[in-house]
Amino acid sequence: MGAGQLDLLSLAKSGSPHIEKEDFIELRTNRNKYKITADEQAILSTKTIAIVGLSVGQSVALTCASERIAGRFILIDFDTLDLSNLNRIRTGIHNLEVPKVIIAAREIAEIDPYLDILIWEDGLHENNLPLLCTGDLKADLIFDECDSMEMKIMIRQKAKEYMIPVVMDTSDRGQLDIERFDLEPGRPIIHGRLEHLDLNEMDFKNPADRIKILLSILDFEAASSEAKYSFSEIGRSISTWPQLASSVVLGGALCADIGRRIFLDKHKESGRYFVDLNQLI
Repeated sequence: MGAGQLDLLSLAKSGSPHIEKEDFIELRTNRNKYKITADEQAILSTKTIAIVGLSVGQSVALTCASERIAGRFILIDFDTLDLSNLNRIRTGIHNLEVPKVIIAAREIAEIDPYLDILIWEDGLHENNLPLLCTGDLKADLIFDECDSMEMKIMIRQKAKEYMIPVVMDTSDRGQLDIERFDLEPGRPIIHGRLEHLDLNEMDFKNPADRIKILLSILDFEAASSEAKYSFSEIGRSISTWPQLASSVVLGGALCADIGRRIFLDKHKESGRYFVDLNQLI
């Protein structure tokens, strides 16, 4: 480490606000080298990612920010923090009832004040979804971590139309879905798993129809035994599927890793992948 870097390190430790942007970024990403080269880091800094849903999405956002795999983050969630979220969202009780987008944005800003952060507190809907697909806010990659079955479908329909890749972690068996609509514009959404359903006839407010779509998306037979049992309890003893902190943190790592490789043209395949720790260890 050169003398100039030592000086910057001293300034950073003292909390000095006088570090210029370029010096700050170079020092903060120094330990990325050479897993991420300087040229690759420059490419990543031009990318925009959208993260829809900030439970698993918070882990995705913070990991992406730490590695600096994008220069602009669009954080999307309509919900506020509830006490039941604290089994998997890394924050404190002082943030209860604070919008999840605000919590994630603050965390990212504390890691790197030079990242561009946009927050959509009203969530994603048919009126603002097109903004992610065209114009100045167009996302280079969308991470889908929302709970809404209807929105999952709408995200992919728009992403397919505008050739934007979509990545989704489901926090069960390390399941990761990659849909490269940018390379395969004719690819059916969710790997064709919904083609047996008439989506126009589905009532997304009807629990039975929502479960039918959910099971088609996730593939019931591939789910863990715990997840299979949980499906039978949705709407009874639980309101939605359970998620553990360890699975959520793993999902954040998987999404950030594959996002970086997509941006650097190191992964081109679509598909469903599993990083199942019960199977591996």
